[in-house]
Amino acid sequence: MKVLASRIVLAAGLVVGLMLGACENYEPQAVEKVNPKEAGVWDDYENRDTIFGKGGLKLFGDDPPPEGGGNLGVNSFLWRASLDTISFMPVNSADPFGGVIITDWHSATESPNERFKLNVYILGRTLRADGVRVALFRQVRDAGGGWRDAAVPEAASTQIEDSILTRARQIRSATLVKQEN
Repeated sequence: MKVLASRIVLAAGLVVGLMLGACENYEPQAVEKVNPKEAGVWDDYENRDTIFGKGGLKLFGDDPPPEGGGNLGVNSFLWRASLDTISFMPVNSADPFGGVIITDWHSATESPNERFKLNVYILGRTLRADGVRVALFRQVRDAGGGWRDAAVPEAASTQIEDSILTRARQIRSATLVKQEN
């Protein structure tokens, strides 16, 4: 066993010695520093041919975002209008790329035995009447002090959706006026 270990150490030493000996003839050369932009490396970058086709791999579509799309995954007017409309409720979760806003339970001071929760879904990148959906949940306090699910008036979700759409149109109009000036 000792003989094998000593041979391994000898072989490793020989390999290291040969590697260091090979470095003896190394002559460093001056490297010319070139700015890639000045050298034209990035010219015509968007139009290059790749294995993914002209322009490379597009993860989020080829077209620029439609009006109000911005950098969000959904329409920015609807997103901002949704947040404005439900600003009186505590937001539990907000995903601007998936277009989902989930609030926490909220009780009005006028009716402490009743509470509401909202889920707002923004369904696209364009400002359309069918671009937003609201799921409204209601609970009432029972005699034991616990919360029980209760019926929600059918028109309530639609009224909240209409409020969001109205606010989105106001934001869009204000934005267009700013761009004209």
